[in-house]
Amino acid sequence: MSRIKTFNLPDLGEGLTEGEILKWLVQVGDEIELNQPLVEVETAKAAVEIPAKWAGKVVEIHHPEGTTVEVGSPIVAIDTDPSASDAPTPSAASLAAVEVAPAEGAVEPGLIGGPAPGGRTAVLVGYGPKTAAAKRRPRRTDGSAPAASAAPASGAPASGAPASGAPASGAPASVPAQPVEVEPPAPVTQVDVPADAPGAGRGDQVALAKPPVRKLAKDLGVDLRSLVGSGPLGSITRDDVLAAQNGGSAAVAAAPAVAAGAREQRVPVKGVRKLTAENMVASAFTAPHVTVFLTVDMTRSMQVIDRLRAQPEWREVRISPLLLVAKAILLAVKRHPMVNSTWAGDEIIVKDYVNLGIAAATERGLIVPNIKDAGRLSLRELADAMTALVQTAKTGKTPPAEMTGGTLTITNVGVFGVDAGTPILPPGESAIVAFGAVRETPWVHEGEIKIRQVTQLAMSFDHRIIDGELGAKFLRDVGAFLNDPEATLLAWS
Repeated sequence: MSRIKTFNLPDLGEGLTEGEILKWLVQVGDEIELNQPLVEVETAKAAVEIPAKWAGKVVEIHHPEGTTVEVGSPIVAIDTDPSASDAPTPSAASLAAVEVAPAEGAVEPGLIGGPAPGGRTAVLVGYGPKTAAAKRRPRRTDGSAPAASAAPASGAPASGAPASGAPASGAPASVPAQPVEVEPPAPVTQVDVPADAPGAGRGDQVALAKPPVRKLAKDLGVDLRSLVGSGPLGSITRDDVLAAQNGGSAAVAAAPAVAAGAREQRVPVKGVRKLTAENMVASAFTAPHVTVFLTVDMTRSMQVIDRLRAQPEWREVRISPLLLVAKAILLAVKRHPMVNSTWAGDEIIVKDYVNLGIAAATERGLIVPNIKDAGRLSLRELADAMTALVQTAKTGKTPPAEMTGGTLTITNVGVFGVDAGTPILPPGESAIVAFGAVRETPWVHEGEIKIRQVTQLAMSFDHRIIDGELGAKFLRDVGAFLNDPEATLLAWS
């Protein structure tokens, strides 16, 4: 059994097919232990550390950091018995005269270049084994094959060819063999244009375009070198050629060749951002969104938070207004269960559990981990769960399991100083609530204008499931709790 084990990128679950190597935690030559973290990989869900399947020594790393690798592809090779003696290393002298024979059947034994006894390669004395790759002869422009007597470019006689001055086999002796000049193949990276065409003076510039685009440009008489591409890496697209042919070539050609790239930054769409984009597009164009707004006086909620912080058992707990918003939503779901449901085509699935999602902004993009069965938690348990969720998300270590199965989501745009928004539903959910900034605002309270702590709530919902009345009542109940948490809690319990 081979000592060298190839470690492939494992299936990380949740239908993920690839991952980006963020950071190697080992280097070639390192001694590793079983289950020691080898590499940090970012998937479309989160960043995870992958442990070693074997103990041993790292002998090769197949992909550098920043590479996207498909599941099942080799990423690292491990010597599982590094203490065993290594195979003897051949000397430089032996390497100069001996070459490993090609695969069996590739070259007939006994011929030059074929396998010889002892695993060597038979070669001509003084020439050494052939190491250069074979090159295809250029095709003649007149359609005829090049002459077999054409000499190699190096000046050495071709194998089996007669010496200089000797007649070729089968040819009349009175006709000496003449070298045949072969025209180089026509370049395929440029399009022939008239000398007076725009950009014709930039003959040393190669246009980046695919073969179908080149053919279209040639058929339409458009000079690719005069265009600035709008495709990936500045490549010229079919639309660029058609726009130039329809009269836009002068404007395009007038743009500086480096202007597009010098002031632009291209960010690859991958990992968390790629999955977020796919989910948002799928949600926006499948679920009919409606958003309703409500302005709420949260002065009493802020006073409750201050009183909680003064309690001895709450002094070490991270408390924020978001905690009371989460509690308000969980209580409102009990009064309006249809809000916590999923559209399944021919039926609506109403869930009697709430996996409460909390949108979190991270360095790798927006993720929405959720608290499983949040409706069964006490206020203190909910606070601890929210704290752990946010801290894990900020480190980028949220496991994929915590980002699936959400049923209802909160997005806290207020932490960025924003008052409201129209959030897009996470796929499979019917409602999402945006919590805005809490601001001191002039407010009519008990018949007088006073400075109160005021916020805005925005709720987007799937209009296939939630009609305007249900959406309005749900958001009204969330606002009622935040307006007076203690009285509302007693009234609803």
